[in-house]
Amino acid sequence: MEILIFIVIAIIALILSIVIVPQQTMVVIERLGKYNRILGPGLNFKIPIIERVAGRESIRIRQLDVPVETKTQDNVFVNLGVSIQFLAISEKIFDAFYKLTDVNQQITSYVYDVVRAEVPKKKLDEVFESKDEIAQTIKADLSGSMNDFGYSIVNSLITDIDPAPNVKDAMNQINATARLRVAAQNEAEADKIRQVKNAEADAEAKKLQGEGVAQQRAAIIEGFKSSIDDLKKVTGSDVKTQDVMNMVMMVQYFDALRDIGTTGQNNAVLIPYGAGGSNEILQQMTQAMVASDKIKGNS
Repeated sequence: MEILIFIVIAIIALILSIVIVPQQTMVVIERLGKYNRILGPGLNFKIPIIERVAGRESIRIRQLDVPVETKTQDNVFVNLGVSIQFLAISEKIFDAFYKLTDVNQQITSYVYDVVRAEVPKKKLDEVFESKDEIAQTIKADLSGSMNDFGYSIVNSLITDIDPAPNVKDAMNQINATARLRVAAQNEAEADKIRQVKNAEADAEAKKLQGEGVAQQRAAIIEGFKSSIDDLKKVTGSDVKTQDVMNMVMMVQYFDALRDIGTTGQNNAVLIPYGAGGSNEILQQMTQAMVASDKIKGNS
């Protein structure tokens, strides 16, 4: 009977002495209330009753998200989302377990301090542009402080920059206005190009039209010359140069009347036209040419 009791006690003691530690976890053992040793992953043993498991410390990477409200240099209140990735250093489990009661609260306090010291130095646009720089500053300051407590800061990220709603609306409006201005500039440039091209096309058309008119008039004069030569041969009389010019001007006059009548884009033009209308116009053109010749002769 005594042997059976001894065996039962031995089995209970063995069971109480077994400590199974999961992977990526460290176990702190205390003996009679005093720190004794650290147990690593796997099967471990402790002395029942005398020793106890004081706590477990994970050495996996953990992430702490810290929302921070602060103010920029241009007096804009902004909410920053800061993510801190950290882990307990396996060689410093004693410090990580005994020096800090609440590691998350400690890291949060440091993040508040760094962010509220860095962001007020920058304007809102600069905060957006230098968020990686701010994150590195947070990591550097945290690493120096938390290493003494047995923790390593793996990374620090600025995950969100959220200004007040009215500020975001103003920023969107500024961005939209800038884009509209660029679009207007592009449209104006395109319109300028169209006007230049239209002007070049119009100039080219007028040039070609002028060349055509000149060739037409040259052909008319050449035809008149041939007709006058034939008339001289038949009648034996001399035809004056002025008569030829009068015929050319009359042809141009009738061409002008034809263009006015056939082109719908012209406005109404009132000209004297009747039985003697052409003679009057011819006289007026002749008088103008004579006056021009006199002026040139006097000069």
